[in-house]
Amino acid sequence: MPGFELFGSKERKEVQDVLDSGVLMRYGFDGMRNGHWKANELEAALAKRMQTQHVHLVSSGTAALTVALASAGVGAGDEVIMPTFTFVASFESILVLGAVPILVDIDDTLTLDPFAVEKAIGPKTKVIMPVHMCGSMANLMALKDICDRHGLLLLEDACQAIGGSYHGKPLGSYGDLGCFSFDYVKTITCGEGGAIITNNETYYENAHQYSDHGHDHIGNDRGAEQHPFLGYNFRISELNAAVGLAQLSRLDEFLSIQKRNYIILREALSQIPEVTFRRVPEGGEENYSFLSFFLPTEEMAQKVHKALGTKGVDACFYWYNNNWHYYKKWEHLTQLQSLGNLPQEVKNVLPDYSQSDFSTSDHWMGRTISCLIKLSWSEKEMEERASKMVSTIQDTLFN
Repeated sequence: MPGFELFGSKERKEVQDVLDSGVLMRYGFDGMRNGHWKANELEAALAKRMQTQHVHLVSSGTAALTVALASAGVGAGDEVIMPTFTFVASFESILVLGAVPILVDIDDTLTLDPFAVEKAIGPKTKVIMPVHMCGSMANLMALKDICDRHGLLLLEDACQAIGGSYHGKPLGSYGDLGCFSFDYVKTITCGEGGAIITNNETYYENAHQYSDHGHDHIGNDRGAEQHPFLGYNFRISELNAAVGLAQLSRLDEFLSIQKRNYIILREALSQIPEVTFRRVPEGGEENYSFLSFFLPTEEMAQKVHKALGTKGVDACFYWYNNNWHYYKKWEHLTQLQSLGNLPQEVKNVLPDYSQSDFSTSDHWMGRTISCLIKLSWSEKEMEERASKMVSTIQDTLFN
């Protein structure tokens, strides 16, 4: 991770097809395309890879979450349960629809704690949205059981976890809906892009129409298409889809490199008794894009993270103080800083997150360091990096 590290001839070939045709839009201009429909091809390839009936591409992972929620009828006042550790897009996609993000504690999987989820369910809860952060998954079986018992939708945010699996099913395909991001720093990239996957035909029909101004996409004349409902523009371009098509064909190659490098680092860090690792739910396999580990205390984690940076070990993240990924720095959410007036339905029921107690999440995130696993590192470079990390951590802990 990320896929841009290994751009090559496949990506250039697919993009050149689009440039040669001159058609950058995914819809229309049939006669000019020379038979190239990159978005359609990528959707078909994703459906096969994700073992799902329907795929729709959009302009970003954020758009994918927004469109997925909208496709299931989530709107004003509906509550969506989400974790305290995620990217800001999770709550942005909820708020833009006038729905309400309900933050819930994580556990040692660094994803939604099923026990905390059950306690957070109320009369307006409509969706449980686990986020498979840093390449590993939530306890989907437990969350699916909760959804079934309470009549809720399970929406998997697999934006950071493409290629992982749970009980033999690709991440994203276990719930009612799944979402992926193909931005520039994801395991496979379109530059910018995202996808919604589902086995529900109604959600799929809603998604492809909603993301294109409500066009029903029936017939061969775009100008004559009907508009069954209001929509917006979340379309992907043919250029972006072309890059993604090449990258998806290389996903197994990328996963293999990530797994090799991950194992080298994990085996090295396992020598340190004070280091423990995030729990992967039984039956799950990560996509190996990050190695996340715990230190005994928050103070130790901060010292180790600082020492790694001082020693030149890059791509290690201490999320606890991160502006983008942990609730503590989401002042724009806690203080409701918005350019426009937020819907009253949101204001009426949004918890006061400036006063919320997420000490359980703090317990895990305060002790967590996550190391990005790069595709460009050779086996030798990875071994040298692992050795340097071990010595740095040991020196920091015992000196």
